[in-house]
Amino acid sequence: MNSDRKTSRFSVVLSLSFGSSYRAEDFSLARQSLMAAESVSGLLESVRLASEPSHAIVQAVRHCVQERCRSLTEEVKYGGLVFASDGLPFGGVFVYRQHVSVELSCGAFIADPHGLLEGSGKGRRHLKLRSLEDIKSKHLETYLTLAVQAAQAQASPVDPLE
Repeated sequence: MNSDRKTSRFSVVLSLSFGSSYRAEDFSLARQSLMAAESVSGLLESVRLASEPSHAIVQAVRHCVQERCRSLTEEVKYGGLVFASDGLPFGGVFVYRQHVSVELSCGAFIADPHGLLEGSGKGRRHLKLRSLEDIKSKHLETYLTLAVQAAQAQASPVDPLE
């Protein structure tokens, strides 16, 4: 792909993700481009180009995850970064126009010690981060630890005799 085409594809993705105007027919191309991001670094660069504050939050979230998880893997999926520890997916980070969302895959199974988790789906819950200060004030480190534990508990086989 030549660089002009690549630039225009990322421009469409950024326009879609961060609220600038876009044409309806660009939606399909933007979605394909975002889903086909070749690497974590490519996604991070597109976030940085669109919003330095969001990029800083995403990098801080990644740092928290890296400090707490053994055998961590990151994968570009669903338009964001999905995290797994020891092969078990437990959450991800996704950038929106007004905030960065930390999604917890088994968040519904977490006893919410601070009452900060949002969402009402069957399994997933999230924290909305609007600033770097929210990482501490919303106890991200605690929730990441609980998210990994919840994913492990959900993946563990249940002994019917217990």
